[in-house]
Amino acid sequence: MKRTLHYLMVFLISMVPLIEIRGAMPYAVGFELPLVPSIIVAVVGNMLPVPFIFLFARKVLVWGKDKKVIGKFFTWCLEKGEKGGQKLEAKAGKGLYWALFLFVGIPLPGTGAWTGTLAASILNMDFKKSTLAVVGGVLLAGAIMLLGSLGVFGAINLVK
Repeated sequence: MKRTLHYLMVFLISMVPLIEIRGAMPYAVGFELPLVPSIIVAVVGNMLPVPFIFLFARKVLVWGKDKKVIGKFFTWCLEKGEKGGQKLEAKAGKGLYWALFLFVGIPLPGTGAWTGTLAASILNMDFKKSTLAVVGGVLLAGAIMLLGSLGVFGAINLVK
């Protein structure tokens, strides 16, 4: 029963914006949960919000841009996202989805499935391709965080 609660925590932690799988994997390792089920639970939890963010984020921002209290902020978000997206598209070209994959996959503050999916939504990127890039990025971030949580990177540093 206790293990079930820990898996639920892994699932919920992986759904939290900005924490996501980057916090779920260290939690799973810290509580000595089996790795394969932990990875599956964390990836599912991290990916669950992705379709909703992709399909509704831009619509909510467009809806709110002419509202009294939130209009300026929503307009700023749209303009900032579109300008940034145009620059990214110009630099990345056909590699835009690889850029999204790396953005989500390299576990730094402010990157992740939520932010990457929001950017893809604002840029009107292809749903299927961007979702695949985000899934790949989540798997990469999960692998990096798992290795870090297991102390692999510290062990490499000791070998010097």
